[in-house]
Amino acid sequence: MEKRTKQRTCIECRKACQKGELIRIVRTPNGQVEYDPSGKANGRGAYLCSLACLEKALQTHKLDKALRMKVNEEDNKRIAQEVMSAVLD
Repeated sequence: MEKRTKQRTCIECRKACQKGELIRIVRTPNGQVEYDPSGKANGRGAYLCSLACLEKALQTHKLDKALRMKVNEEDNKRIAQEVMSAVLD
């Protein structure tokens, strides 16, 4: 029997992709917001398909809704910077 590939949906454009292809942002159990390059961190996750979708999600507060918390400007900037440096490497 074939193993199923897990699919997730981008919170901004609603495009469904394989889990490993997406950018995951996680709200940890202690309330921190972090970029999760492994895709396995404990907590509530939100998936984005591209840097453009990340920027739009931060502007339109869709990340706040997906993580069920208010993400402050400092965290927004830090997350965007972490994702850009990881994607460009």
